[in-house]
Amino acid sequence: MKISNSIKGFLLALVSVIAVSNVYIFSKAALTEVSIQQFGVYWFGFGLLWILMYAWYRKSYKIIKELSIKSYLILVFLGLVEVVGTYFFFKAIHTIPNPTIVSFIGNISPALVITFSFFILKERFNTIEFIGMLLALFGAFVISYKGNAGMNDMFINGAQYILYSSILGGVNAVVIKKNIKIIHPIILTVSRSLFLLIFSIIALNVLGESTVISTRAVRNIFIGSLLGPFLTVIAGYLALQYIPLSRKAVITSTKGLFVLLGSYLYFGQFPKTIALIGGFVTIIGVLLISFGKYKETRKKRLNS
Repeated sequence: MKISNSIKGFLLALVSVIAVSNVYIFSKAALTEVSIQQFGVYWFGFGLLWILMYAWYRKSYKIIKELSIKSYLILVFLGLVEVVGTYFFFKAIHTIPNPTIVSFIGNISPALVITFSFFILKERFNTIEFIGMLLALFGAFVISYKGNAGMNDMFINGAQYILYSSILGGVNAVVIKKNIKIIHPIILTVSRSLFLLIFSIIALNVLGESTVISTRAVRNIFIGSLLGPFLTVIAGYLALQYIPLSRKAVITSTKGLFVLLGSYLYFGQFPKTIALIGGFVTIIGVLLISFGKYKETRKKRLNS
């Protein structure tokens, strides 16, 4: 039985979501024992190994010869943005005690993607999408707000890192979507892991830290890197070849539920009621964004 492109995209996006949900868990476990620099060397070292093995198996190295100068420049841009964005992501994981909170606040990403798509890809958004954007941002505010009046102490520590990471992630998502037809997902993944590994090695040497870490940390990084730099990214990029970015976003929004379950099972942590409410509001917001985008796309298809 032939599987439609929509189902392929849905399944790939779901695999990406389940994998990235576990990234929150295993990276948090590892970062309780090692520094971000040590973590990066092992995490992206393993991740690069997995993707190179996969590329060799698929004989994808031949694709490199087909890349244009423009493609290389795009890869450099994406690599530099990824270095900064990924640093802030793991900084948030390291700073905020419960990884579920990081996941819930991170649901502002689709709202930012829609915004950047409006300015960069000239895509328009409708009323439903706008309401969804407001809900996603409001939910993130509810989770992050500490109740203090002063601007410097209004939000929980670490929320700013999620914002920075989400902004840079939104830029990356839009650039990748615009160029996914000319740069293969495997090349994008290899480039991403390579940039992040090089940055981690440089940071480790500049700060004079050791590469020696505990066996337990290596185990958590080993498992997490297989799910993160490899499976999450590959499945996510491949999904964009079959489904729109907005549809992938709705599937991605459910990752908070998987992280919630994983955090409870692995760490015995459960968010406060207000955080859960805010988290579900962000999910509803992302669902509305995706529904609004789907409705607009369907309308255009019927009118054409």
